[in-house]
Amino acid sequence: MAHQNMLNIDPRSGFCSTNSIFYSKKDPISLPSNPNIDITTFISSQPHFGTTAFIDASTGRSLSYSDLWRSVNGLSSFLSSVHGISKGNVVLILSPNSLYVPIVSLAVMSLGAVLTATNPLNTAREISVQIADCSPVLAFTTRSLHAKLAGHELPIVFLEESTFEEMPDTNSHQRSPPREPMSQDDTAMLLYSSGTTGKNKGVISTHRNLIATIRILHARYQPDGFQLKTLICTVPMFHIYGMVGYAIGVLTTGSTVVISPRFNMEEMLRAAADYGATDIATVPPVLVSMVGSEKVLSLGRLKKMTCAGAPLGREIVELFREKFPEVDILQAYGLTEATGMGSSIITAEESRRYGSVGLLVPNTEARIVDPVSGEFLPVNRKGELWLRGPYVMKGYFKNPEATELTLDKEGWLRTGDLCYIDENGYLFVVDRIKELIKYKAYQVSRQKGWAVSNGLCSEEQRQQIIGVDGNRVHKKSSCAL
Repeated sequence: MAHQNMLNIDPRSGFCSTNSIFYSKKDPISLPSNPNIDITTFISSQPHFGTTAFIDASTGRSLSYSDLWRSVNGLSSFLSSVHGISKGNVVLILSPNSLYVPIVSLAVMSLGAVLTATNPLNTAREISVQIADCSPVLAFTTRSLHAKLAGHELPIVFLEESTFEEMPDTNSHQRSPPREPMSQDDTAMLLYSSGTTGKNKGVISTHRNLIATIRILHARYQPDGFQLKTLICTVPMFHIYGMVGYAIGVLTTGSTVVISPRFNMEEMLRAAADYGATDIATVPPVLVSMVGSEKVLSLGRLKKMTCAGAPLGREIVELFREKFPEVDILQAYGLTEATGMGSSIITAEESRRYGSVGLLVPNTEARIVDPVSGEFLPVNRKGELWLRGPYVMKGYFKNPEATELTLDKEGWLRTGDLCYIDENGYLFVVDRIKELIKYKAYQVSRQKGWAVSNGLCSEEQRQQIIGVDGNRVHKKSSCAL
């Protein structure tokens, strides 16, 4: 972003009056110049002093960094030689959080194959829809979840019965076929999101997208001098937050991730105490539960809680800080279409900006756009947030119409979130534009729109809901009533 020097950018807000773009106030981060590096090679090549990569909180089993990479290499060889997995093949993982998720993810992507994951709580029908859309050639799952894949002629690898680090030896008689050259622009991951147009769609994340995100996450630890950390991961790894943030994202720092297969507040805090964790990755309902708990909660060495996935109200933040003054809440904003990136709070000082989701992450440009007129707005004006950066998706899988609605020709991602950026460059999320629907050319919330269309309110209430002045009109309809 060297061209920034030629623009009239306010150093306080990051807003440029010349082109109405908000620029990240963070120092830009360099990205690998090698166009042919894949995400697995990139992660494994980063130096650090860490020894333990993952710990399973439910069993106490740990996985060292050396065992992790031995397992990744073993599984990669197995997939290539036994199952013929190669560049472009889609591989599905259906599993709760476990030590296996990062191994499978890194091995699949090392071959140029495409990783897709699905929610273990999804019904068999919901999973079938995803399978029909992306056509995986192999699935990893557990015995307990196997029934959800019934009816699909998919080869299955059961995770709990696999010893990946031994696979090269047991299959040494089979030669792995040569691997095809890879590009950073190749698809690496296909996670599903409703985006801004309602229906679930496969988000095409490239190796470049993932590398950019992980470089930004790595820089997040600079304020602490890259000290080795122990982090608790309670968020699901089938989601962009858990997958990129914790299944693979912090491996470049040498940190240890303690994995919780499912969320339980008491188990989370016990794991934090047992393993001396300083950081927990979580979502707003967890903080609400902690604030409302009548029990005395021991937080051990806990210093930070990273909170994302939904906005966290100022009131909850203030109550949490009052109850747990030694713990900073580091809110972050991101979406699957941006590989989990957007904005984040990193320092204790930044965390005092209650209600904000932080400053734009490095290498990021943003616009706030009036949802009616399309006008680009300055500081403290509410509009739809548009993002541009090296982490923005390639598009939606087999869905050019949805891609065109969400990505413009200049690379701007229309997030569907109603936001504003204040005079200090902090981003605030106000509402979700996708939760508005069309009623007689007006955009209203789904719940209110249902009440209007079914005659469950008076004419006065109807006018209050749809806005007689048309202020709720949005040029992009997310769905029909």
